[in-house]
Amino acid sequence: MLEVRNLTKRFGGLSAVNEVSTAIEQGQVHAIIGPNGAGKTTFFNLISGTIRPTSGTIAFQGRDITGLRADQVARLGISRTFQTTALFDMATVLDNLIVGHRLRTESGLMDVLANSARLRREEKLCREKAREALDFVGLSHIANRMAGDISQEERKRVAFALALATEPRLVLLDEPAGGVNPEETQGLSELIRKMVRHGLTVCLVEHKMEMIMSLADRITVLNYGEKIAEGTPAQIRANPAVIDAYLGSEHADV
Repeated sequence: MLEVRNLTKRFGGLSAVNEVSTAIEQGQVHAIIGPNGAGKTTFFNLISGTIRPTSGTIAFQGRDITGLRADQVARLGISRTFQTTALFDMATVLDNLIVGHRLRTESGLMDVLANSARLRREEKLCREKAREALDFVGLSHIANRMAGDISQEERKRVAFALALATEPRLVLLDEPAGGVNPEETQGLSELIRKMVRHGLTVCLVEHKMEMIMSLADRITVLNYGEKIAEGTPAQIRANPAVIDAYLGSEHADV
């Protein structure tokens, strides 16, 4: 589904991502792991169009998307979440999600001024898509609560729902279980599996190794911006370079 070749991003003299190549297969969970500062979030930013690469190529379903803007990448079917879930806290959860489907609509300023039939039709559709996404992540019961009043785990699920409302094919999850307890982490893992069962492909950055090892089909390991290993969870657990750079000996036989 996604093929990255020799992807590089330099900030001055620093290579945050250096000559990284990998492929994300359709219908799988692909994890990106590594120590802090390894280049994981920069890698996500490059794929999602938040920043442009210095060199290298990114192809999505056979189409070159290298250097496209974030909105263009999203329209093609790549959505993402961020480490920190930023919501409009003084709006309802449902209203926060309505914006997600707007990238699939066509009405503009003139439609707003004229209150056109197209605007009304698209606003209704966006609300329906928001409700569908909220139901998918199991939060229909908090649709009318203010976003500032929900828990951290609920904010994570709302971030999932916002990504889903864009109608993606590939979802990038940046530390989806950050700041939640083990039971909530398990619930988010089940939600990711549900996404895959419904035809989505997932790539995630995460530091919780128990979650990664039980969830991922394939793992790419970054260290100092470079790929040092790639393979199945079993292969990664047994890789001496990964154990030395990141996992530590306690994870070798997990």
